[in-house]
Amino acid sequence: MLSNLDEMAARIGPRMHVALPVDYAGVAMAMTRPIIAHGAGELHLVCVPTGGLQVDQLIGAGLVHSIETSAVSLGEAGGAPRFNQAVKDGAIHLSDATCPAIHAGLMAAQKGIPFMPMRGLIGSDVLRNRDDWRVMDNPFAAAGDPIVLIPAIRPDVAVFHAPMADRFGNVWIGRRRELAAMAYASGETLVTVERVVDGSLVDDEMTAAGVLPALYVTAIAEAPRGAWPYGLWGEYATDVDELKRYAVAARSAQGFADYMSEALRVHP
Repeated sequence: MLSNLDEMAARIGPRMHVALPVDYAGVAMAMTRPIIAHGAGELHLVCVPTGGLQVDQLIGAGLVHSIETSAVSLGEAGGAPRFNQAVKDGAIHLSDATCPAIHAGLMAAQKGIPFMPMRGLIGSDVLRNRDDWRVMDNPFAAAGDPIVLIPAIRPDVAVFHAPMADRFGNVWIGRRRELAAMAYASGETLVTVERVVDGSLVDDEMTAAGVLPALYVTAIAEAPRGAWPYGLWGEYATDVDELKRYAVAARSAQGFADYMSEALRVHP
């Protein structure tokens, strides 16, 4: 169960579907460079429900074939430059979605059903551009009551960062239930954490309700400040200046390469 970053990155193979969380929910940035160094390409990224710096860097490194997301940006730092360029160049296949649709697909997977119905997409441009989504009449209503069927999203692996885990493999995710949804729907779950504690998180009344059980966790690696330059709830804030530095550097392919080749900077 306890592992290291390189061993976990080696579990991600070519053409795998990889689920990654929204920037405020615990992004395992410490895994980004090991994944790039491992070099498994033609990945399909599932952003839950949006993507940011980690997604942009994996795209910039040439590892991504396709992506399903409702947005990719660097937040206050602006657009995601390598993602934007890849879309313009047609270098990646983009499946445009909405946040509820991403969550609906994951929910279908965790329930073991082929699809989840949604109503809010009717009449949208997003629906017109998703030929893998289906529209049917509600079988429990009179004719003329259309509903959208979102196919189950079953990632091969989910990757995220959390404040802590215990030595039994339980991970504390607090209120970030999107992380649980990723883990429930995925074949494997790889987690980096700030620290590993000795006591059982499940046995402690203060932490038990926010625990992702070890049953859903494949491997854990300790990585202090492993979400940096993103923040982690209750631990540290986002380094907006570093995000802006990346946003400027990565506007060109050479600037991106120069940024990624630098020694990893650790914010004090």
